[in-house]
Amino acid sequence: MSEFSKALQVSASALRAQSTRLRHVSENISNADTPGYRRKLVSFEAERGAGDNLTLVSTGPVKLDETDLTRVFDPSHPLADESGYFEGSNVDLMIEIADAREAQRSYEANLKMFDQSQQMSAGLMDLLRK
Repeated sequence: MSEFSKALQVSASALRAQSTRLRHVSENISNADTPGYRRKLVSFEAERGAGDNLTLVSTGPVKLDETDLTRVFDPSHPLADESGYFEGSNVDLMIEIADAREAQRSYEANLKMFDQSQQMSAGLMDLLRK
């Protein structure tokens, strides 16, 4: 396997991992007002490439954030207890926006690396044709 295709594989695995992360961040944001919803956390793991000494990026198991759920006072809510409180979600929109921005920037960096590898490979093929 050429070095160019290895670089493309590493970039593609990182793009998939960041895409998964962005999907879970968007799920967290969309469920921020859902009572009892726990924030999903994505971890990354190193994965050995098939037959190579190539390390790819993959997502690990999705875990739920175990921090306490917020208690919301709304006696008219159907889930409210006798004191008027119910458990909201533990999603903090500021953290989710920061995570989304970090994942987006990482995605863009890996996309540039992917494009550069393709351009270098195409440039090499052009030189070899001459």
